[in-house]
Amino acid sequence: MRLFVLILLFISSNVLFGQYHFSGQISQENAGNAIYLSLVEDYRKSSRVYLDQIVQKSEVDSLGHFSFEGNNLSEQNRIYRIHLDGCSDNNGGNHFLGQCNNSINVLFIANNRDTVEFPTSFEEQSLCTINSTNPKSGLLLEIEGLKEHMAYDFADYPSEANKKLNLDKWFKTLHGFGKETNEPLAELYIYDFLSDKRNETFKFYLQDLTNNEYYENLSERLITTYPETEFTQQYVAEITTDKELASFNNPKSSKWNRTIIALLAVSLLGNVLFFLGKRKKNSTSRLLEKLTPQEQKIVNLMLENKTNKEIASELFVSVSTIKTHINNLYKKLGITSREEMALRFKK
Repeated sequence: MRLFVLILLFISSNVLFGQYHFSGQISQENAGNAIYLSLVEDYRKSSRVYLDQIVQKSEVDSLGHFSFEGNNLSEQNRIYRIHLDGCSDNNGGNHFLGQCNNSINVLFIANNRDTVEFPTSFEEQSLCTINSTNPKSGLLLEIEGLKEHMAYDFADYPSEANKKLNLDKWFKTLHGFGKETNEPLAELYIYDFLSDKRNETFKFYLQDLTNNEYYENLSERLITTYPETEFTQQYVAEITTDKELASFNNPKSSKWNRTIIALLAVSLLGNVLFFLGKRKKNSTSRLLEKLTPQEQKIVNLMLENKTNKEIASELFVSVSTIKTHINNLYKKLGITSREEMALRFKK
């Protein structure tokens, strides 16, 4: 009885304090190999492995088992990837454009409180079965199954007439499945596939975008469930631009044509400035993360044009201590003056 109570306390403590545990089983021949957990915030990067997505690294043990655990993930659902590949850590070039030979990976939905297991299937296949405390973890695998059925439909009768009929059918099927999941992340995964410019679905997507309220409704669901996230802002920007592109492909007059071109140019410029600004902001954040809390305070005071004496007085330390901190800051940031610092952290 006491053991049962201890087990319950252990499980409840994981829930209360936000502990995730992702584990699984793969072939024992991978024993000793590195395996990675990645966060996929950009849904346009869901089809390949990117080094800048990796958040944790583990190792496959002698029995083929692996695990990731901690409490550093988002409390909200996000898309994650676990992948095992043959690329050496010392040869990152093998990952160029997200490609790597012998890669095994799985995408799933989870959050900081979830326990997710990846057992081998009855056919001894790895990373293709999910058991999870989160009922939405396996949605992306289900979507992959629907995409395979879609491919079979197109393969049976590859005529233009059949393609048009099947596109209409599968857009409705995938949109309907996405809405039923009540998980906008799953819908974004579907959207990424249907609106991919490399796919034959793209032309139909542009036509569908102009007369189907689904896309605007998805925008509202994303803003409600995941406000202020990069992927929500990315989606809203994309459908705005694509609507203008769809209208441009079917202009009503030369005057309307010029109007569409102007709108498209303004929208594209806005998107470029938005993402450049975000990149600059992220770059500044990464610079600050290199510094200690005390050094970050000194940087902020220097940017306010405070003298060394004023900074020392505000932080209750000596002027010589401030000078030492500033010298260390210059070395860390690769600069030699306050003017360079102001340029480096210019907003």
